[in-house]
Amino acid sequence: MNVRRLIPGTAMAATALLGLGALSGCSSSGAAGGSDGKLDIMASFYPMQYLAEEIGGGHVRVTTLTEPGQEPHDLEISARQTAAMEESDLVLYLKGLQPAVDEAVQQSEARTKVDATTLTSLEKDGPEPRKSGEPEKSGEPAGEHTDEHGHAEDGHEHAEDEHGHGEEEKPAGEDGAEKAAEGEAGHDGHDHGHSHDGPDPHIWLDPVRYAEVAKGLGKAMAKADPDHAADYGKNTDALVKRLDALHTKFEDGLRDTRTDVFITTHSAFGYLADRYGLMEESITGLDPESEPSGARIKALQQTAKADKVDTVFYETLVSDRTAKTLAKDAGLRTDVLDPVEGITDKSKGDDYVQVMEANLTALRTALGAK
Repeated sequence: MNVRRLIPGTAMAATALLGLGALSGCSSSGAAGGSDGKLDIMASFYPMQYLAEEIGGGHVRVTTLTEPGQEPHDLEISARQTAAMEESDLVLYLKGLQPAVDEAVQQSEARTKVDATTLTSLEKDGPEPRKSGEPEKSGEPAGEHTDEHGHAEDGHEHAEDEHGHGEEEKPAGEDGAEKAAEGEAGHDGHDHGHSHDGPDPHIWLDPVRYAEVAKGLGKAMAKADPDHAADYGKNTDALVKRLDALHTKFEDGLRDTRTDVFITTHSAFGYLADRYGLMEESITGLDPESEPSGARIKALQQTAKADKVDTVFYETLVSDRTAKTLAKDAGLRTDVLDPVEGITDKSKGDDYVQVMEANLTALRTALGAK
């Protein structure tokens, strides 16, 4: 993914058209599967867990495949976890982030499967990002954009049957229900040394997209457990309001900065950067475990000097060695920018919103916000 791109404006109102994810409708009773009447939800990792818990409240029991402190990208699924997935009423995952999870979900016969990527839009490449306050591109109706790889951004439903097989895909525009296959096109990686195939899956780091996922999940949970649909709707509205407020804080906090460039360990913050008119330069691309070339390190040193960057950000769940080496060689300081892939005792907050607020503080300092 070329993080120097513009994400087209997507009106929040368009989320009313969002599908319910990759849903399997093999049960119409709507009864929760647990003996206590709770909806059993299996979440792939923390950002999905957080949504399910906030929306479900006391009506759900949420378990996660990725334990706190575990780096999610290279997760391996145990036999116990596979068995638990089969018994779940709803499996919530984010296709393209964890290959082992994608495979396990595809093979699973869980009652309802929700792929978070079908509830919002994903981006891969695009033009230069706008700076905060500049008008978005005209001539592109909100909610009707299809990117160059065929990913419809109007949020139409994408369903799977009870055996996990998706509906036959239709060409863009046919019957207004297009949904291209995710991850078909290989990633070019020409600017930033990326080695990841398919669209960037880090949608949760953009509060606007994350709110879209929350809305779609709320509908899916209401469908899976109609007895508590009213509560799920109320909880979804409250969560979206908090995420909207978070978006406003980022928008206001990053409107006037000394520089709009920041350096990170891996390209987790592309959507956030594009949302607020910034540029993310990453050391390793979308794969946090890859090793940067000498040319990439040299290019980052030049970028830091040209764009007045004084900070290299590292993460809590991956090695900080390369980031600190780059910072030392270039005379820069280091700080944490948390991709919120899990909450641990090293996290600067107890939940998604608190950690994101800490990220905003770190970004404001690094970018010289006024």
